[in-house]
Amino acid sequence: MTRLVEGARAPHFDTVDSFGEPISLAALRGRKVMLSFYRYAACPLCNMRVNAMTRRHAEWAAQGLEVLAVFQSSAEEIGRYVGRQDAPFPIIPDAPMTHYRRFGVEKSWGGFFMASLKLDVVIKAIMRGYFPTSFSGPLNRLPADFLIDENGRLVRCYYGTDAADHLPFEEVDAFAARQSASRLIAV
Repeated sequence: MTRLVEGARAPHFDTVDSFGEPISLAALRGRKVMLSFYRYAACPLCNMRVNAMTRRHAEWAAQGLEVLAVFQSSAEEIGRYVGRQDAPFPIIPDAPMTHYRRFGVEKSWGGFFMASLKLDVVIKAIMRGYFPTSFSGPLNRLPADFLIDENGRLVRCYYGTDAADHLPFEEVDAFAARQSASRLIAV
């Protein structure tokens, strides 16, 4: 698996979200995008992250940030688990893992076991009602987050080192608040 590098153009994709609505990265050109890759739909750690992103989404959307989430599960599994959160952003099912390969999203048994050592995070997820009741795709998948600018360039490529490791929200907040080059010229 080859990692993507910052400054490169983000790989193009056309797909549908868990409701069958079309999603195209090219159609989002001119907007800032956060593209996040998760493990399986019933993953407690993934559901905690989606919950936290849902709470921040209105602020990010007001700043022009589009959020896309990708799961290695089917649309039905997403509806059964992560879909219960009514996330205000598209969730893309990718059971064949085409997008995972395209963005170089990795797997690691070491990363899987490192996350299990974060007992406080695992217990917190379970206390919130997120149970790992069903698995789909590789259990050792690691998350990844990408920040893509208005020109389709990768500004930040974050490959998690364990199953609970995502791009810190402070970086997402700073990216969302960033003025686009075209807006700065217009002012």
